[in-house]
Amino acid sequence: MLSLKANISKLFALFLWVFICVASHAQEEGKPAYLNECLSFEERVDDLVSRMTLKEKVGQMMNDAPAIPRLEVPAHEYWNECLHGVARAGKATVFPQAIGLAATFDSDLIYRSAMAISDEARAKHHEALRNNSFKRYEGLTYWTPNVNIFRDPRWGRGQETYGEDPYLTGRMGVSFVKGLQGDDEKYLKLVATPKHFAVHSGPEPERHFFDAAVNERDFHDTYLPAFEACIKEGKAYSVMGAYNRTNGEPCCASPRLLTDILRKDWGFEGYIVSDCNAIRDVYDYHNFTDSEEEAAAVSVQAGCDLNCGFRYAYLEGAVEQGLITEEEIDVSLKRIFMARFKLGMFDSPENVPYAQIPMDLVSSPKHRALSLETAHKSMVLLKNENNTLPLKKEIGSIAVVGPNANHLEVLLGNYNGFPENYITPLQGIEEKVAENTKVYFETGCNLIDTKQAFTLIPSYFLSYDGKPGLQTTYYNSGDLTGTALISRMEKVINSNWNTTEVEGLEKDGEFSANVKGILKVDVSGEYTLSLTAGNASRLSINDEILINNWEEVKRRRQTAKVFLKKGKKYAINIDCKHIGYPTKMILEWIKPETSSYDRAIEIAKKSEAVIFVGGISAAVEGEQMRVPYDGFDGGDKTNLQLPAIQKQLIKDLHATGKPVVFVMLNGSALAINWEDENLPAILEAWYPGELGGTAIADVLFGDYNPSGRLPVTFYKSVKDLPQFVSYHMRGRTYRYFEGEALYPFGYGLSYTDFDYKDISVSESKINADESVEVSVTITNTGRVAGEEVVQLYVTDKESKEVRPLKSLRGIKRIFLDPGKSTQVTFTVSPDDLSFFDVAQQKKIVEPGEFELGIGSSSAKMIKAQVEVMD
Repeated sequence: MLSLKANISKLFALFLWVFICVASHAQEEGKPAYLNECLSFEERVDDLVSRMTLKEKVGQMMNDAPAIPRLEVPAHEYWNECLHGVARAGKATVFPQAIGLAATFDSDLIYRSAMAISDEARAKHHEALRNNSFKRYEGLTYWTPNVNIFRDPRWGRGQETYGEDPYLTGRMGVSFVKGLQGDDEKYLKLVATPKHFAVHSGPEPERHFFDAAVNERDFHDTYLPAFEACIKEGKAYSVMGAYNRTNGEPCCASPRLLTDILRKDWGFEGYIVSDCNAIRDVYDYHNFTDSEEEAAAVSVQAGCDLNCGFRYAYLEGAVEQGLITEEEIDVSLKRIFMARFKLGMFDSPENVPYAQIPMDLVSSPKHRALSLETAHKSMVLLKNENNTLPLKKEIGSIAVVGPNANHLEVLLGNYNGFPENYITPLQGIEEKVAENTKVYFETGCNLIDTKQAFTLIPSYFLSYDGKPGLQTTYYNSGDLTGTALISRMEKVINSNWNTTEVEGLEKDGEFSANVKGILKVDVSGEYTLSLTAGNASRLSINDEILINNWEEVKRRRQTAKVFLKKGKKYAINIDCKHIGYPTKMILEWIKPETSSYDRAIEIAKKSEAVIFVGGISAAVEGEQMRVPYDGFDGGDKTNLQLPAIQKQLIKDLHATGKPVVFVMLNGSALAINWEDENLPAILEAWYPGELGGTAIADVLFGDYNPSGRLPVTFYKSVKDLPQFVSYHMRGRTYRYFEGEALYPFGYGLSYTDFDYKDISVSESKINADESVEVSVTITNTGRVAGEEVVQLYVTDKESKEVRPLKSLRGIKRIFLDPGKSTQVTFTVSPDDLSFFDVAQQKKIVEPGEFELGIGSSSAKMIKAQVEVMD
């Protein structure tokens, strides 16, 4: 009966669709076929492309595709980012950086996070359309996730990945792709773009011209699996090629990568986009062709459909020279436009379900709560000697020290959005402790250099009309003219106009701000003022201009020294103008008495405990960037050490005899050997997103029991690693590293204890095409409830080939109350036991003994054996 009702419903839906199509055809007779929503996408794409001139076609094959008014084709910018939240497009919910997402080991959570991100992306896109705006970061084709393997901790962009393991990366990548693209049978919510295909992980300074030489075993068993999973299982509709060469071929002009593997072997049907200016590299840096025209032609012929950059403009000349045909160009163009039709860009909004997502979901309480949940699960407790943590909320006094304790930027990582509100670690701690707890704060030192650290000027040194802080007035002009939008008090000048909501302010356009009030200090002496602001700025004290970056912009941060007398009132005035991309305004100083370093030691001595919030930041590790400090090169690290100034400050804080808790914010593994040996507690917090400070405080004070796990190995020294430029996997990651790690892959502590016992397999002997189940009983033997990340590892004990020491093949998160037990079962499939056989050029399962280990990390597990029969 139920089946009959279902069939009747389907027949009715079909009848209704036919009726609507007939009516629509009658109403829209004379319109081109590509605008007829009753035709298939394939028919519509074919019709549209057939109407374009060669020049129009070529224009649509670059990221900033112009409108074609005569064909009613709107402009579209393909360059959009949402690595861990909609990026560079104003207000958005900011989740932990990708490496932090991976530390959750929770693919369902990553799916839900990606769903929230895609909701915000859709809402922002349709809001932009309502405002007739088609700018970068307002489209629907998103260049994420980054599923490259974080093979070496020196790589600056490793923070953008899901870590060093192919299986974990694949699980996270598939979930993120599915969350972005949605589950509608007809329309895509967004287009997801796994990148950078296929072998790419530094060095950053050489990325435009180096050759990632890799053997076939590593290529297929390490570098390809996550991409394959994203394509076959996740159904990603786009892929981005890498800058570099792989085994001699530029990745964006490689028939093997883009045609043989992606399309023929994996059945990929979407479009391929180059990394930005990678087509330029084919000719200019790889010297792979003899001309720009040939570089454009061979890239399209290899399968790269869309160029981020402008080099596909040479395709017109390439056609004239006979290097490529217009029919070959049509193949790529149809793939590109198929994506736009699947996104509903040529259909009535009321027929596209995702077009109805409201703007009030952006940075909504629901999404912020999800960001906090993700941040909670990303926290990895590395050490907790003698149960130092959790701290008591009623502690009498606490010193918060460190360069990462009170800055927005370190919460965000890179490729980030801008939260409406955010909580720094300092703020999180202040909000968590009891009302009568004294919280002292000092930066203590800069992130890297040994100069005295600048600190925000506290509100009690500033006033306007008798109120603490300064008055800020905003204008929608670049020169402080016109009617002021609003004047309001800001207690400290630490504004990020991406997060500072000012009604009516054109953040993406041209605006200016004036800040004024009174500065009164408590110590006479020479002060060093620091102003970071806008595209241009100036600062004056008592009408004397001390910083003038107004007419001739030098750099965004400017400093000046000034003598100030205790108790005297000084009129302070700041002007700032800004054009284009949103920026920030920060007013800091160095006071003349003791240094921030000395004051940090002083507050430690009078406190019951010290929380040092340090590490590094996306200002020194990232994508091909200039970092003028020893230990860094072009965005990469050259060693794994904590910056020397931070290490020294931690040692001096430890010497006070007070317990020092180290909270580390970073996107890559650091060799914190001394800290591990001497400090009682260490928490890895990554770049934790907009509510990272709340998540950190919840863990430190026991409102959340940490359950995050390391998605990368923490090594003791860079000397333990092969050369950075080598792409051979031997000696890298937990799968091939035979030394002793500082913290192993998959590691993470809890405030409770979990006991593993009674491991068993369903069959002791299986055939190569059979699966086997392996089970274990887990008991919470501690005093508090908690989540455990149960991990399954497989080892081939008798392989004739070079195989990993072990490989992650299963993850399950469980929650247990104290004293409770549960049985966890994994199914081990032939794919979990297989490897790529170079001789046969396919994946096989070797006969012999396999070890199946289940535990809390790659280094702590109980094991069982199973034999695969010949």
